[in-house]
Amino acid sequence: MSDTNLIQPIPFEDHFRLSAEDLQRTLAIALASGGDFAEIFLEFRAYNFVMMEEDIIKETAESVSLGLGIRVLSGEKTGYGYTNDLSPEKIRRAALAASAIANSAKTVQAIDLRSLPLTHNYYRVGEAAHRLPLEPKIALVKEAYRACQAADPAVNKVKAGIQDSIQFVTIANSEGLLVSDARPMVKLTCTAIAEKGVLREFGYSGGGGRVGLEYFRDVLLPEDIGREAAREAVGLLEAKDAPAGEMPVVLSPGHAGVLIHEAVGHLLEADFNRKKTSIFWDKFGKKVGSELITIYDDPTIPAFRGSYNIDDEGTPPHKTILIEKGVIKGLLQDRLSAGLMKMPFTGHARRQDYSDMPIPRMANTYLAPGKTPPEDIVKSVKKGFYADRFQGGQVEDSGKFTFSVSSGFLIENGRLTAPVKQATLIGSNIDILNKIEMVGTDLTFSLQTGTCSKDGQDVPVMDGCPTMKIAKMTVGGHS
Repeated sequence: MSDTNLIQPIPFEDHFRLSAEDLQRTLAIALASGGDFAEIFLEFRAYNFVMMEEDIIKETAESVSLGLGIRVLSGEKTGYGYTNDLSPEKIRRAALAASAIANSAKTVQAIDLRSLPLTHNYYRVGEAAHRLPLEPKIALVKEAYRACQAADPAVNKVKAGIQDSIQFVTIANSEGLLVSDARPMVKLTCTAIAEKGVLREFGYSGGGGRVGLEYFRDVLLPEDIGREAAREAVGLLEAKDAPAGEMPVVLSPGHAGVLIHEAVGHLLEADFNRKKTSIFWDKFGKKVGSELITIYDDPTIPAFRGSYNIDDEGTPPHKTILIEKGVIKGLLQDRLSAGLMKMPFTGHARRQDYSDMPIPRMANTYLAPGKTPPEDIVKSVKKGFYADRFQGGQVEDSGKFTFSVSSGFLIENGRLTAPVKQATLIGSNIDILNKIEMVGTDLTFSLQTGTCSKDGQDVPVMDGCPTMKIAKMTVGGHS
């Protein structure tokens, strides 16, 4: 299959059957009581799932959703109404519900809608998964499952699954915007459970993105996903509990990107800064970390899980610099926050579905590579901890965080030695950003399976980082 075929956009399918005139009338109803801006978000989503467990295809599922959300902005206030019934009367009621927030004398007339053609495509799809029957998807699941099962005798339970979806969206607003997009998504995952005596450990691997099923033939094989899940589970059987105390910490490339996502990315989303709940709210243009630290969020990386052609307000996304050489340079903006803060849009307004209002969200967040070979970073540590795989973490608005490390290694005399597990990294983001003293050349991204939660909304994301060294950090384990 040629590269040209791979970058062709998925044809948009109009499941809404609403004309530009219908949308124009709805915007007029939404603005009838006043307001500064009105917007319609139309969504059709089809979802498929296959799961194998206990040597059988144990579950298949499919679902379809269709709906419309209408938003009215009036100063700092937001009105929102939605419906899964696209009949004229239900749409009118949703528009009236959104308009109830606005009670000013100010009247904005909706501009005639003009269709905006997309001039870019960040999706890389040959065989669109949503168009295919179950058989090729089941085959991929079985390949991952069997490879995991056969990888090691200690693996006694395996679960493998594939999810795919297609999301067709149309966005219209009172400024005359009318734009549509067809967003594909697929992910294949495998979980392994390994046992040795009374010990039981889990391993996980997966991949996917804004791609088609050819991805699992050309880029990431299902067998490799299965074997990696087994490797992690079996390896943890030999791991000891992590030591406790303050020590140098080296973070692994790719997987440690979750720390950048949680401890830095969320607190540079514009709404937290506009409301002054983020520790960074008064630090724009100020130095908050080492000069080695440059962090971007880029929704335009082709094929990535967090990428999109337009955000959920219809704004084309932009690669946005958040921190440059330790200095805060940007925030992730949606329309509401950008307007109130008098800052430009960045294309980071996202929503879980049509029933949710858009809010500023990360997409693909990463720490830019440095100049130090990763092996030199490990060699620089006489005695410390190498954090390899993460299970997640919690971050407060103050910047204080805890992260669970599922697996890692002791560093002794510049070498990775004993495998360890069940560690916790504890710290404060500004303190840790200032203690980063080495950044590797090996920028890597984490598994293409991640989802981020905020305000009850889940959206697909990616994160990444190179190997990096923190001069001193608190590791929670066993003393």
